[in-house]
Amino acid sequence: MSNIIYKICPSDLWKQAEALGEFTGAPIDIEDGYIHFSTAEQSVETAAKHFAGQSDLYLIAVKSDKLGDDLKYEVSRGNALFPHLYATLKMDAVIWVKPLTLGDDGLHIFPDLNDS
Repeated sequence: MSNIIYKICPSDLWKQAEALGEFTGAPIDIEDGYIHFSTAEQSVETAAKHFAGQSDLYLIAVKSDKLGDDLKYEVSRGNALFPHLYATLKMDAVIWVKPLTLGDDGLHIFPDLNDS
C-alpha cells in the first residue's frame, strides 16, 4: 500500500486550513468524527461520487506515515479499506496541493497519482 493518501477539498476551506496551520475537516468529516481520505485508486471514484460537477477544488497529497496511529484503514464503499484520520491534519504531512479542475466532460482532471 502506498504511503500517499489524498484529500479532495473545496479551495476556500483549504485556504482557511493553511492560514490556521492545520485542517480540522470539512463539514462531513466533522460530522463523521474523522477526516476522509482516499488512496490513489479510490480518488477518481470519490470525486465522482461526492464532488460531481464541483469546481474550485484542491487535491491534497499527504504522507500517511506522518499521521501515526490516528490514521486507520476502515471498510467503507464497496467493502474497500479507506484511510480515515482521527485527528487534525498538520501541514507538515502535506506533500503537495494541486487544483482539481473540471474537464469539458464534467469529470475532474487528476494529475498522475503514480508520480506523487
